[in-house]
Amino acid sequence: MAVNRVPVLKRCRSLGMDPIYLGINKKSNRQLKRANRKMSEYGLQLREKQKAKFIYGVLEKPFRNYYAKAKQMDGMTGENLMIILESRLDNVLFRMGFARTRKEARQIVDHKHVLVNGKQVNIPSYLVKAGDVVEIKEKHKNCVRYKDILEVTAGNMVPEWLDVDAENLKGLVKELPAREAIDVPVDEMLIVELYSK
Repeated sequence: MAVNRVPVLKRCRSLGMDPIYLGINKKSNRQLKRANRKMSEYGLQLREKQKAKFIYGVLEKPFRNYYAKAKQMDGMTGENLMIILESRLDNVLFRMGFARTRKEARQIVDHKHVLVNGKQVNIPSYLVKAGDVVEIKEKHKNCVRYKDILEVTAGNMVPEWLDVDAENLKGLVKELPAREAIDVPVDEMLIVELYSK
């Protein structure tokens, strides 16, 4: 798997976004030295796509596949794309508060700690559906790691489309999220414009 080794805060600065969307509670004191040039239309579209890919940890090829899938679905392509990205298993774990960041959620899934509807799933890009029950395996529930994670994520807001039982490290996907419920600072219409060229 390709790994982006650019420091997270540096990447956030270059994309003009707050690291809190990644689950990182740090701030960078440095200012970006950028010439006051007006960004082109293509530059704005590309930056929005890079932002979405960076937040969800998706590479170009899968992102393009998600876009193709979103285009075939009913409704607006941009909204469908955001809903698909939000319903990835690693993102759902992060939203439930069982991981501090999406990268950590991805690792938890990779290490086979997660059950979806009672079956082990180790694919971070697995798309959950409405009614799915996501939980941490019984043998891992008492790990110190999850106690630490729950302490850190206890104050985080769980979205309305999820129902979480933090005590038992279990959650239910009540429904797929609407675009209004996704608090990610991405203008998906620019991504649609970029791909429809």
